[in-house]
Amino acid sequence: MTLATRSTADWQALDAAHHLHPFSDTQSLNQTGSRVVVKGDGVYIWDSEGNRIIDGMAGLWCVNLGYGREELADAAYQQMRELPFYNTFFKTTHPPVIELSALLAELTPPQFNHVFLTNSGSEANDTVIRMVRHFWAAQGQASKKVLIGRWNGYHGSTIGGASLGGMRYMHEQGDLPIPGIEHIEQPYWYVNGGELSPHDYGLKAAQALEAKILALGADNVAAFVGEPIQGAGGVIVPPDSYWPEIQRICRAYNILLVVDEVICGFGRTGQWFGSQHFGIEPDLMPIAKGLSSGYQPIGGVMVSDRVAQVLIQEGGDFNHGMTYSGHPVAAAVAVANLKILRDEGIVDQVREKTGPYLQQKWRETFAGHPYLDDVRGVGFLAAFTWVKDKSRRELFAEPGTVGTICRDIFFKNNIIMRAVGDSMVCAPPLVMTTTEIDEMIALAARCVDLTVQALEARGLV
Repeated sequence: MTLATRSTADWQALDAAHHLHPFSDTQSLNQTGSRVVVKGDGVYIWDSEGNRIIDGMAGLWCVNLGYGREELADAAYQQMRELPFYNTFFKTTHPPVIELSALLAELTPPQFNHVFLTNSGSEANDTVIRMVRHFWAAQGQASKKVLIGRWNGYHGSTIGGASLGGMRYMHEQGDLPIPGIEHIEQPYWYVNGGELSPHDYGLKAAQALEAKILALGADNVAAFVGEPIQGAGGVIVPPDSYWPEIQRICRAYNILLVVDEVICGFGRTGQWFGSQHFGIEPDLMPIAKGLSSGYQPIGGVMVSDRVAQVLIQEGGDFNHGMTYSGHPVAAAVAVANLKILRDEGIVDQVREKTGPYLQQKWRETFAGHPYLDDVRGVGFLAAFTWVKDKSRRELFAEPGTVGTICRDIFFKNNIIMRAVGDSMVCAPPLVMTTTEIDEMIALAARCVDLTVQALEARGLV
């Protein structure tokens, strides 16, 4: 059989026979069969049965420009013809990686003028672990090794990234976290805030960092790492008081502030970077996903002048890197992608028009629903949570059951959003128009009604 003549059943059988999927129960998946996606255009994808699907998750939080941008395909093709690969080890470089590095210095906040390139966000966060420890050791402070993350934070699935993140179900596989990683409470007012106002809770959650630093000893702490808005943890938007207090604490105790922009970066909040939305100035900034709109695997760490100066002048060799760090094809595609985001004003459009529109429609549609609460979001990030009793902020007894039912109903009705516990989260391509937003939210609302019917049938509500 050829690619063009295989049936869906053929693809599913081959997939089950040979492909181990990430974050999946393979036995269960093989029993039902994977959905085979064959085409994408704009904010839609198509499966092998011809169904057109609204991609409310931009692939995996990454297809910021949407599908089918010929400019990115052309950039990859031209670079493959000219120089399909060369490494950046051994005193060599090449034009695509130089151009990308310079463009990133232009687009990122002013303290960033250097980048260390990787192949993914997970590798970027592994790089952070190595880099912050090397930074302090180069200054004669080798005891500063501990990195502090947050419970329910996500920083990738490599051993280092999964350790830095606070997903306990990931830690259970592989004896994680590795030594030298600590965690504090996530800034989730709806679940953890109790009787405190969001403002007061934001301060309390941030001050958990200070308590942890004091318990460990500031001379032992290298960095704090957090996402501006937690993505895989459920689109958790911290109170406005949270990040300024985190930054104050980092400065007071002389530890590096690392803001993981893998999801929030490149326009998703309506600013180029989530740190700009919250008015903070990180020392290091992992990036990936929207860097190439997912068209090529590429990530990196933006390195502030404070850190870069030490690494360059005092650090000597930084014994870290990957064969494909700064791959010329990935770099060329990333350059083309960033120029489109900039020159077509897409980030500005999300900030000024489509982001506010999405947030307004999202709240108008879901905030009054009797079983939905904590309706939240910023820019092109949105979520709501299924609840048993809104008046008491009471969640369902078995977390994840209702979310899974809802996700499957969305999927069956040709709209992709992600379930995180009992929250449904949305992060569509940044090119989605107001008309397409209306279409997506109307279909989501119908799926919510179908979910209520399913919950009633099962006696859950």
